Amino acid sequence: MKYLSVPQTAERWGISSRRIQILCNEERIPGAVKIGNRWAIPDDEPKPADARIKSGKYVKKPVKNEK
Repeated sequence: MKYLSVPQTAERWGISSRRIQILCNEERIPGAVKIGNRWAIPDDEPKPADARIKSGKYVKKPVKNEK
């Protein structure tokens, strides 16, 4: 299996290197492994889906009133 570095993956997917690092830390890229202090991403791994809210409606969690 061939692995790519974070900058190589960022160029391939068209997103920033920092965003790749965040996705790796959140375990959203299956097969990504940390070697020392660097991430190695499998060459054949597809770009993960965008998990941001697209509907424009945010779901607020109820706040518990402590009295």
